[in-house]
Amino acid sequence: MSYNDNFIKACRKEQVDTLPVWYMRQAGRYDPDYRKIKEKYSLLEICKQPELAAEVTMMPIKKLGVDAAILYSDIMNPVASLGIDFDIVKNIGPVIHNPIRTAQDVEALRPIDVEKDLSHIIETIRILDKQLEVPLISFAGAPFTIASYLIEGKPSKSYIRTKQLMYSEPKVWYALMDKLGDMVITYLRSHIAAGAKAVQVFDSWVGALSPSDFQIYVLPTMKRIFKELADLKEPKIYFPGVSSGELLPYLSDLQADVIGLDWRIPISEGRRRVGEKFAVQGNLDPYVLTAPMSVIERQAKAIIDEGTQQPGYIFNLGHGLFPEASLEKLKELTVFIHEYSHSLLTKQTEKSGV
Repeated sequence: MSYNDNFIKACRKEQVDTLPVWYMRQAGRYDPDYRKIKEKYSLLEICKQPELAAEVTMMPIKKLGVDAAILYSDIMNPVASLGIDFDIVKNIGPVIHNPIRTAQDVEALRPIDVEKDLSHIIETIRILDKQLEVPLISFAGAPFTIASYLIEGKPSKSYIRTKQLMYSEPKVWYALMDKLGDMVITYLRSHIAAGAKAVQVFDSWVGALSPSDFQIYVLPTMKRIFKELADLKEPKIYFPGVSSGELLPYLSDLQADVIGLDWRIPISEGRRRVGEKFAVQGNLDPYVLTAPMSVIERQAKAIIDEGTQQPGYIFNLGHGLFPEASLEKLKELTVFIHEYSHSLLTKQTEKSGV
């Protein structure tokens, strides 16, 4: 089989004859084989075994036929190198045992040391680089999203402690953003050096902020991250998470290649808000996968019809897969996306005479 670079082409807004598709959290609990592995090992234990982490990363490529792999990891992995003590607790998420609450807590954070503390992740990427026939996406959590866990001590719906620190102690907040920004830059550069073919920055919860607060407290750090990665040729994706539609107009200066959209905003409107320089990725509501296949295909068709109106579109969900998702429906959806988009793009090419 030849190397499938459709995903990279779409990131660069180059012409493709079939839309690329991958799914956030595509290596996960909807897969019975993955659930068997999780009976023996925790997420963090899998991450520390490069051969096993690589195997889990490759499962969706073999089973679903997607056009990109995303590294099996967790956004919390690099914070251990900063001196943060945490666990991933079932049905809760990240639980921080030494949360960030003061200036002294921020000052105590160490610079990330990838070689010393995270060599298992680098080894996983090297294994995948040798074995994959599709591009590998690696990723990091964005500073706001990571900070929300570090400050709250666990997942939150209100982000009250996070916003309290942001508003009341802006110097402390910016110091934390600087350290987490440095972490993301160093971490992702090391991934690309090891063989990752694209990187995605997940800002899952930044939609909790107003546009003005996003501009003041978060955007400067995001601009710095992508500016400092701009010398690398590999595509860079920013996903500002759920409920982030009102933030999209403020991303136009990011030196990223792709913006991920959640399902609350149509592809065409998302493109209008971010501007023409970006490719876009998204944005099927994951829970549409609970519907009959005819409904899933109808919704996917509408998204594909919008996405293919301009070059630079990658089919994905508007957020991650959930445990109850059907493996069989995902297989059928992937086939549908490839077949329908190929037919549509072929007709467009014939019509334009290219």
